[in-house]
Amino acid sequence: MRITKYTHSCVRLEHDGVVLVIDPGTWSEPRALLGADAVLVSHEHTDHIDVLRLAGLGVPVFAPVGAALPELTPLPVTRVRPGERFVAAGLDIIAVGGRHATIHGGQPDCPNLGYVVADTLYHPGDSLALPDRPVRTLLVPAQASWLKLTEAIDFALQVGAPEVLPIHDAQLNERGLASVNGWFGETVAGYRYLAPGETR
Repeated sequence: MRITKYTHSCVRLEHDGVVLVIDPGTWSEPRALLGADAVLVSHEHTDHIDVLRLAGLGVPVFAPVGAALPELTPLPVTRVRPGERFVAAGLDIIAVGGRHATIHGGQPDCPNLGYVVADTLYHPGDSLALPDRPVRTLLVPAQASWLKLTEAIDFALQVGAPEVLPIHDAQLNERGLASVNGWFGETVAGYRYLAPGETR
């Protein structure tokens, strides 16, 4: 599977001639969606979904049950529940988790799903919900208002994927990114940083 990382949490997956895009938010590049066959949305926050781009795209969109996405109403949005298995862009998907990580105190959260793609790759959205199966590639959140670095490292170690690529990193400046990459690199085997637009 070819993986291209875009700014923040957006990734483009290409496999056997199909294109699946996860979390193309307002901070990610529009080119991530070129030729997309389907889109997975982890939750309703704008750093993970750009509703105007998706409204004009005209491909199947999958999002959590209960996510507030009114602008997408005319589009074919398939609502997904935790634990549900479905097919998007010809790839088998399993929905994981259910809720966004707590940001602070009693602040309201929202539905959030992680996605295991083709029993190979896991994108958790804005949570640290563990997949119920081993995966080859983990996309690990690197920085967030709801996250401490030690939690992200522990999450990566618990998942135990042989390849770990960071996402959710757009709020880090160069110094912060160097620090996060240093800590992950020292503690998590298989960690590799991909810059926006870089493919592996």
